[in-house]
Amino acid sequence: MRNLATKTPEQVEHLQELATARFAPEFLRAALQRLSKTRGKEDLDKFEREMIELIEGQSEEDDADLPLLKEFAIEQLYQVIREAKEFPDIKQRLEDIARRRTSGRSEDSEMLEEQLQSGLEDSFPASDPPAVVSSTISGAKERREK
Repeated sequence: MRNLATKTPEQVEHLQELATARFAPEFLRAALQRLSKTRGKEDLDKFEREMIELIEGQSEEDDADLPLLKEFAIEQLYQVIREAKEFPDIKQRLEDIARRRTSGRSEDSEMLEEQLQSGLEDSFPASDPPAVVSSTISGAKERREK
């Protein structure tokens, strides 16, 4: 931290505010991308709700501009959450296989094999043989050319 020793406390505080304003959105963006990759959309939604509560819970007694700051912070939060949800490596929820199973379906592999064999036997032959079709119309008079 060179030259920091030559700065006044007010200058140091101002530099800290500038660093936060410049780099915090990038930190947040990177953290949310990691969250989306490891936890998925549901955790991003939960994080968004918690951060909005945190922002809206800030006391306005010291700063007249705080309502505007809150509005901008929430807008920025929405933007980085939206980017994280569009992140190509976002974790996808696994489908609940139990919901897709037919009720009463056996889990026994031998029973499933028997049912498969029975179904194959019942459907043999797979299709009816083709019908023989004549291209002539029966009973029609033969046409003669003159």
